[in-house]
Parts: sequence; structure tokens; C-alpha cells
Amino acid sequence: MNSKDYLLKRYLPRIEFDSYEDFKQNYSVNVPHNFNFAYDIIDEWGKNFPNKEALYWTDDGGIDKILTFTDLTKLSNQAANIFLSLGIKKGDTVMLILKQRIEVWVCMLALHKIGAVVIPATFQLTPKDIVYRCNNANVKAICVVDEEEILQNTEIARPECRTLDQVLVVGDKVPSNCLNLRLMMRNASEKLERISTTIDDPMLLYFSSGTTGMPKMVLHNFDYPLGHIITAKYWHKVEDGGRHLTVSDSGWAKFAWGKIYGQWICGAVIVAYDTEKFVPANMLATIHRLRLTTFCAPPTIYRFLIKEDLSGCDFTTIHHCTIAGEPLNAEVYHKFYQLTGLRVTEGFGQTETPVIVGNYEWFPIKPGSMGKPSPLFDLDIVDENGQTCEDGVVGSIVVRNVDQYHPVGLFRCYVDDPEAMSHSFKNGWYDTGDTAWRDSEGYLWFEGRSDDIIKCSGYRIGPFEVESALMTHPSVLECAITAVPDPIRGQVVKATIVLAKGYTPSDALKKELQNHVKHTTAPYKYPRVVAFVDKLPKTTSGKISRKELRKQDERKA
Repeated sequence: MNSKDYLLKRYLPRIEFDSYEDFKQNYSVNVPHNFNFAYDIIDEWGKNFPNKEALYWTDDGGIDKILTFTDLTKLSNQAANIFLSLGIKKGDTVMLILKQRIEVWVCMLALHKIGAVVIPATFQLTPKDIVYRCNNANVKAICVVDEEEILQNTEIARPECRTLDQVLVVGDKVPSNCLNLRLMMRNASEKLERISTTIDDPMLLYFSSGTTGMPKMVLHNFDYPLGHIITAKYWHKVEDGGRHLTVSDSGWAKFAWGKIYGQWICGAVIVAYDTEKFVPANMLATIHRLRLTTFCAPPTIYRFLIKEDLSGCDFTTIHHCTIAGEPLNAEVYHKFYQLTGLRVTEGFGQTETPVIVGNYEWFPIKPGSMGKPSPLFDLDIVDENGQTCEDGVVGSIVVRNVDQYHPVGLFRCYVDDPEAMSHSFKNGWYDTGDTAWRDSEGYLWFEGRSDDIIKCSGYRIGPFEVESALMTHPSVLECAITAVPDPIRGQVVKATIVLAKGYTPSDALKKELQNHVKHTTAPYKYPRVVAFVDKLPKTTSGKISRKELRKQDERKA
């Protein structure tokens, strides 16, 4: 029996399409009412293809572990029985701070099986962050890796977490008041009777980093994994049996996008590169050694890779590359293509969605463009009055008609946050909070978060275009564009820049960069203020934090 498209055929009436128009109009998903990813995907693969590889785990020490779907079935059953023995039941919430240990996949599947709600969390959480998440989501248990800082932060937070019963630790250094998950797994039963869940039940809860205020609780139900078939099959273009690496910590929503759901529905082998720190040379060595089939990383990774010597890395096994998290500057796109022969494919989505705009195989890539709207999503660019913007005019990205038809993969709600709900769901659509413009061929071009738009002397300036202009200068490794107050113009453009190797800050270089922007894009967009820094602040998901840069400027004012 051939495994290619084996499970896809259960959920897609059609898999192949002749054109983008055919794809957009005719793509659909069958969503069984009792669909549960852990039972219906992982266990099904294991039952019908017992030796099929599912997870390839590696680290910087060269340790490799390969798990089959059969292995994952047994391990997730064991973990599910442990959670049940601790009194965790359907609807309870469990937070995971597990980085990229194998247990993050095992625990997510186990919690899906018992109908509990998973809260993936980054290892960068402070005690205050842990308390906030636990008390707002009524967290009953936390699973953490045995790293000193994470254990310490959890221990400090624990007395203030009102509903927290247990802390389970993965590793050898287990405090006396915590449970040793690996030790417990040795004696847990591999047998588990299916527990009933439906697609209306809560499954996954993300605390979004947001641009203002405290993080919002983004809730996805059990149909969410089926929304990522588009992400994996048609955007990542993963292959059955092929090795796919998405660079992401398990605490980011990008993990759901690229390291579990759609990829395993398609039968791909997920690569887990469990590294303590991103080192470009180590990443290249791993790519070369593992002979990947498909690859996805945030723009920051590509910006660093093109500054390395790529001659010793074999990219010939990679059939498709993608980026997500932020737009990719055209200069980086062209340089990576020049060095590797691979075209980097952009897409757009959020913690709240799967990929809702993408570059798909049926039309040519325009470097810098997000691509065109995904099927299932009635996407539009609208003005402040909700009217469709003309081509070339910047407006808000919205998903229309969500009150009549809820697209598979779109989140269900912001939990206990009526203000966020009323702000994002209005007039029968979901407002993403992001802005873009459409060209005459239907391609969408990202402009920025609504909060990031700069208003200077009556002009509206999106940060991405200025950043893209700066990135074409050889001295610029990374940059961020923000607004600073100006008594005459209201706001002016500020560029915060990390220089490439071999360049040093100077007034002459500032002037050179300002003139470079004037000649690369509209002159009024040039940065009147330029600051050189060693590094840019990033969110926990690896995006450049313009919000933090604005706060830094406010503190200096």
C-alpha cells in the first residue's frame, strides 16, 4: 500500500488543481465532527504503516533519534495515562515549556487524546509571565525542561498560581516537589481507549505577544489541524517521507504551522533541531547533514545565512523554501537565490490563523509580495469605512463573512476578552490588525501592523518599504523602522540598524544610508533619525519588536 496522500484523501475531495483560480474556487475540506488529530492522524499512520518515520530529532552534539508513528502512538498513550492519573481531564489546561525536546510532541498528542487544552509557552517566560498565564487560563499542570532558569522561574511563580496542582519535569534534574515525567513514562501503560472529543471542543490556547497591552488568549478548537493542510501541502510543499525543517521553538505559533499538524497529515518527516542558540554555521551543517526536502525559517535566519560561506552546504536535496513571521526583503530573496538556486516563498498568517495569503505554484513569485489569498478565506483590503480599497491603496487586511461561514483553521475567540473580540470582529468580518495593498494582478504586499504605520507631514509610511530599501545596502545586516515625535512634522522616520561585519558606525555612514533610501524609494520616506545598535529587540516568536524600540525612545525622551 502506497502512503502518498493516504490520509489527505480522507479530508480533501480534491488534491490536485490546474490553476490558482481552480485552487481558490474548488479547494474544500471534509471535517468529521469527532475529528481528533492524535487519534485520526498519528494512530492511523501507525496502524497502517507501522515503520513510517515521523520525527527526526537532532541536536548540536550530533545525537540523532528517529521515531515512527507507531512510537508516537505508544508514547502519547503512556503520557495520556499519566495525565489522567494526575486528575487532568477533558477541558483542563496544561502548559508546556519544553523547547524542542521529544516530549513536546508526545505531550501535545497525549493532551489532545484526553481532550485537555494545550498551552505552548516559550522558555523565555519570566515568573510574572508564568503567573499571568496560569491564573488567566486556570492552568492545572505545567511540563518543563530541567534547565536551571526555567525551573527557578517556575518555582518562584508556583505559589501565586491559584489552580496549579503539578509540575512535571523532563530531564535528570528534578526538584523534590516536582514529578519526573521520563521516570513515570517507564511504567505507564501503552494502551488507551479513545476519549470522545468533537471539533467544537477547545484544543489549543496561545498567548499572543500582541503589539499593545497584555497577551491575548487565542483559542483554537479540534478542527484547527485540518486548516493547516493548506500550509503544509500547498505552501510548504512538504512531501510524503520527505524531511521538513521549520525553524521554531515549541512555544511559538509557528510550531503549529510547521512542526506538527499539516506536515504529519501529509506524511512528512518533521525535523527537530534542538539547539540552545542559533549559530548560522551550525544551522548550515545541520541542513547539509540531514539532507532536507523542504525548509522554512523566519527572515532573520535567511539574513544571517546569506552572510555565511554557503559553498560547503548542499542545498540540492531541498525542493522548496518558505519564510513566515515577517516579510522578506527583496534583496535577501535575490541573494539567497543567487547563492543556492532556491526561491524563498512568502506567506502571511497569524497566531489566529493558518496561512491565509501565500505564493503558490500556479503563479510566478514577485519578491517582497505575500502572494495571493488562500482558498476558504474571503480576504479583502478595506478602508476605515469598510469599503474595498482600490489597487495600490493601503488598507486593513480582513476576512469577510466569518459570521456566516467560519473558515477551517480560523481561531474561535479571544478568551474572556470582549474588548479584543469587538475590536477584531466587526461588520461580519475578522480584522487582522495588519495592513497591505493589492496590485493590479491580485498580489498582496504587506505594509505593517496598524500600530506601526508612520504619519509624517500628511504622508502614511509603512516600515517595511523603508526597511527593504535599507537592506539593499551592503552595510545593513538587520534594521527596524519606527516613528519618533517631531514638533513640525508630527512624526519622522527613525532607522535602528545592526551593521554587517566590517562596518563601523559613523556620521558619514548615516548620511550615506539616508541618501541610499532617498534614491531607492520615495525621498520623503528616508529616515531622518538613524541609530546603530549591536542587536534589535525581538518578540518571543523571533520577530523584530518595534513596540519595544518605541518604548526605549519614550524612556529617553
